[in-house]
Parts: sequence; structure tokens; C-alpha cells
Amino acid sequence: MKKVIGLVFFSLLITRGFSQENRLVDHNTVGWYTYTGDHKLANRWELHTEYQWRRVELIRAWQQSLARLGLNYKLTDRVKVSGGYTLFVTYPYGNYPSADAGVPVPEHRIYEDIQLDDQLGRLKLEHRLRLEQRWLGQPSDTNPRKLASWEYQNRIRYQVSATFPLTGPTIDDGEFYLNAFDELFISFGRNVERNVFNQNRISGGLGYQIRDNFKLELNYFSRILQHAEPDPLTQKSIFDFDSGIRLNVNYDLDFSGK
Repeated sequence: MKKVIGLVFFSLLITRGFSQENRLVDHNTVGWYTYTGDHKLANRWELHTEYQWRRVELIRAWQQSLARLGLNYKLTDRVKVSGGYTLFVTYPYGNYPSADAGVPVPEHRIYEDIQLDDQLGRLKLEHRLRLEQRWLGQPSDTNPRKLASWEYQNRIRYQVSATFPLTGPTIDDGEFYLNAFDELFISFGRNVERNVFNQNRISGGLGYQIRDNFKLELNYFSRILQHAEPDPLTQKSIFDFDSGIRLNVNYDLDFSGK
């Protein structure tokens, strides 16, 4: 628990530190609408499916689109490993868009996860460490509507999430619960520019379990993201401060036939 509190405190310090005068700050109100599903294929195998519809001004315009497909394998009741593919598209938004003339920029990712579950009384914690290999589309200087190349980068992510039942010792059908997470992103490799610290996300709110395999969650969401390149006029680093809502639908199916 001390480690969790320390991570959240560190994230708050980062938030204060990124508000200094030598940086440009862009505030955006966002709405992230997500679906996740881990569908059982066999005793230890699951098919992971995920889609995130990310909007600015809550829902008015595109921010990003994420589609993810992967496989999960349960090593034990507490440990899970995963891997898969992500298709990611970023649309121009905010006051400091990249030099893409308003064209969406695609990205391909391969990822590997390890997840550890902890139980502290009624509080359930999940620790996830993710490694990503990223291929980011680079628009052509002469025609930004065409891709000139793909830039390779690496990124590592650590997330700690928590759920807490509001009725009884466990979360059962027809009951509400509290949920929260914090995730830190660090980029590395020779192609990474200013954004070694890539981003940090904090989210928390209320969940409702309709059935054991069907949950809804409505959270407050906050993200700090550093742009890879500085502002071309001032050469100051650019940070997005996104805040708003995150609505998540979690629906799991059983394809194992058991």
C-alpha cells in the first residue's frame, strides 16, 4: 500500500512540475469511451479484445482511436502474461498540433504484458508491466497526406489499479464498487526526443457489476502527455493536460464450450 501511495504522490509532483513557465501547456476536455473483453478460449487461454474511442470537448471531435487484439495466458491464479497487436491513430487536436496539416497519423504497436494480482482485505490490486514496440507514421514534408517513413520507438508502462466493493467483502451481481488506476509511460531508444517521460494517467470513479462477466465504470480521468517535438517558434516543450470522463464497458465471453 505504501508503494501505491508513493506512486500517486510522485504523479502529483510531476503534475506540479510540468506547470513551470519554461513549458507550454495545452488544456483539453476529453471523453474516453472504451470497451474491453477477455474471452475464455481454454482453461488458461483468453482472447483479449479492446477498442477506445477518444474524443475532445467530451464527444465533439476526434482525439485518438485505439483497436487492440491479443492473447492472455494465466500462469497462476495471480499471474497473467499477454501479448498482441495495437492499431493506433492520432488526430490533430488542441492548440499545438504536430506539423501534419490536419492529417491523422497512424501507429502500429506490438506489446507484451505481465500482470500480478494482490488482495488486501476487501481491496483488490492489479500491477501491470507492459513493454511496447512502436512504429509511428512520419508524414512527408512535401505532401503531409502521405507517409514518408515509419519511426521505431520503445516504451515501457507500469499501471497499478484498484477495486473496492461497497457492499460486502466481494463484488457481486447488482452491486457498486470503487475503482481507480495510475499508469506511468516511459519512452526509450535512440529515436526518442524530448518525451522520455511520455505520459501519466490517473483515473477513478464508480463501477457497477451487472453480471460476473459484464461491468460498467464511469470515472474522472486526467492525463499529462509530453509532445516529442518542441514548439517551433519558442522551442519550449509542450505538455497536454487532458481531463474529463472515462466510460468503460467490460464484457467477457466464454468460447471454451465448458
